[in-house]
Amino acid sequence: MQGPVLIRDVLKRCAAQGRPAISFEFFPPRNEAGENQFFREVLPRLAELAPDFCSVTYGAGGSTRDKTLAIVEAIQSRHGLPSMAHLTCVGSSVAQLREIIELARRRGIRNILALRGDPPRGESGFSPPPDGFTHAWQLVRLLREMDDFCVGVAGFPEGHPECKAGKHADWDHLKAKIEAGADFVITQLFFDNADFWEFRDYLVKAGVRVPLIPGILPILGLQQVERLTRLCGARVPEALHRRLEELAHDEEASVAYGIEYATRQCEELLRGGVPGLHFYTLNRVRSTRRILENLGLTRKEAS
Repeated sequence: MQGPVLIRDVLKRCAAQGRPAISFEFFPPRNEAGENQFFREVLPRLAELAPDFCSVTYGAGGSTRDKTLAIVEAIQSRHGLPSMAHLTCVGSSVAQLREIIELARRRGIRNILALRGDPPRGESGFSPPPDGFTHAWQLVRLLREMDDFCVGVAGFPEGHPECKAGKHADWDHLKAKIEAGADFVITQLFFDNADFWEFRDYLVKAGVRVPLIPGILPILGLQQVERLTRLCGARVPEALHRRLEELAHDEEASVAYGIEYATRQCEELLRGGVPGLHFYTLNRVRSTRRILENLGLTRKEAS
């Protein structure tokens, strides 16, 4: 019996075919109604586009652990899509992390995005749990010790907002995660490709050879961008912010502009030879679908 498809193999296959790997990120819906809508409408419509893999986030403090694993298992079994579960160090001892990883293994999940994680709501900073990990590289190493997992990690083209030593120090920390055994990197959202090129060039010069996949956010409007960038520390270029302010009272025009902006951003990234594009779908269909159509990268299952 064939085992689960590993994302590192997917990336190698796409590279051999001379095309970018397309991937989608989802988050676990908050309630039963949202879950029904996700499985009835969102997932089937995006699965029609035949992405190369998907990922499912892990709530702050590990609050959605069971849902994350259940959704990843369902995506793989119902749609045959290689899928990845996010896993964080927050709120779990090493023994508990081992239990979670074994649970993932039993559910046929072999792709893990290893993260330090954000603190639970109401807490301002990260505090390692008793007998837990302080850094993501430790989780990467644990997954490597447990053998047959494909491990991804997160990268920050503008540097992690909590890294007071600056972005180069943060990129050195990322290199340590890769040296601990990570197979690929997916970046945090960014809006200026110059930040990604500087990030990529620094890591390549430092000897990093794993795929560095840019994370793309389809913009919905000014409030969304301001909220998400406050959380992740990404910079909004002045011209982009000004245009979103002009469109702030026109939701339809804001979404259309977000599609246009992401399309141009992706076109430049593809010309620069990125190995893939990872879309932060926010469990929505329209923008991601339209961007891929604009890029000529839709690969419908029926075709």
